[in-house]
Amino acid sequence: MDVNVGDILLMKKQHPCGCRRFEVLRVGMDFKIRCMTCGREVMVARNKIERNIKKIESAE
Repeated sequence: MDVNVGDILLMKKQHPCGCRRFEVLRVGMDFKIRCMTCGREVMVARNKIERNIKKIESAE
């Protein structure tokens, strides 16, 4: 899966604040993502993120 820093991910499951959109801050074995509504940053394992991505909106 081709995910780059700065991309916006639309997830299948929502964050507790109700938002489904996350900005990618770091890519590697773990992803660091930021909630677009509340600004909370989360580190999540790559395999867990890739299973839950519904759509990728590129940074351009």
